[in-house]
Amino acid sequence: MPFLTAAILAAFVGYAGAWYFEMVEGNFALLLFLATLVTGIYWVAERLWYLPRRRRAAAELESHAGERNARLAGQGVAPPPEADVAEARHRILAQPWWLDWTAGLFPVILAVFVLRSFLFEPFKIPSGSMIPTLLVGDLILVNKFTYGLRLPVVNTKLTDGTPPKRGDVMVFRYPPKPSLDYIKRVVGVPGDEVAYLNKKLTINGQPVTTSKVQDYFDPDAMRYFKQFEERLGEKNHRLLNDDERPAFVAGVDDFPFKENCRYSVEGVVCRVPQGHYFMMGDNRDNSLDSRYWGFVPDKNIVGKAFLIWMNFANLSRVGSFE
Repeated sequence: MPFLTAAILAAFVGYAGAWYFEMVEGNFALLLFLATLVTGIYWVAERLWYLPRRRRAAAELESHAGERNARLAGQGVAPPPEADVAEARHRILAQPWWLDWTAGLFPVILAVFVLRSFLFEPFKIPSGSMIPTLLVGDLILVNKFTYGLRLPVVNTKLTDGTPPKRGDVMVFRYPPKPSLDYIKRVVGVPGDEVAYLNKKLTINGQPVTTSKVQDYFDPDAMRYFKQFEERLGEKNHRLLNDDERPAFVAGVDDFPFKENCRYSVEGVVCRVPQGHYFMMGDNRDNSLDSRYWGFVPDKNIVGKAFLIWMNFANLSRVGSFE
């Protein structure tokens, strides 16, 4: 068992190292599931087999020590100190390293697995597509149960939950490459006709209420952008527009239900199919979103983003957001 355990741990370390150095495409959900499964098997084996064996061995040690001490006392010889027996018992009952690094870690790994899979999952914002709502470096929490509980890894839905609403900030599996997680804002729900023409958003023929606010200064670009407040559903949020970027959508991919969209020099009009969502970034002219790669199917939903729990470069960022 020590050799087998060493091989298993080496495989985990090797996979993590290859992922870190970008030699393979990592899947943390799968890695965590396998870690939970493997350590769980060791934990069950420890409880049902290895620990009872060590306890029997400790009991035999104490029994033999008692018999030996009785014989020594009958011969007028002082028995060895009880501390020696206690130390030997402690060594027998102690978990070997290969159980300590597997069964001993199972409760912690299980707690992380349950928390991450069914309650809350942390993410780090890697790009500026959601500026000004979310900045690069924001560490956010995603609610995994609002839209319905899903099995980890396969993402199969277990409960219905509440359907995503217009204005929600949602994390989902990127349709062209589901191993990647993306974050955008829900703009269109199933059945909606979403039009983004000349940088004006219209849903089902109704212009979305938008008002101009103070320009936003981007310290990375060292320039100001026009900033607006937009109301989607019951929520207000802010967005950016870049006057130097054209309205038409360039470099559109082929995607399922592309026939539901009409592209022109003014922008795009799409009818959202059933079971799908139309997503856009708040940084409207710097966001690779549904305008380019299509609709997000319900099966790709990860959860609802709701809280910035840390930004090490700017602690004032901590808090909820819309």
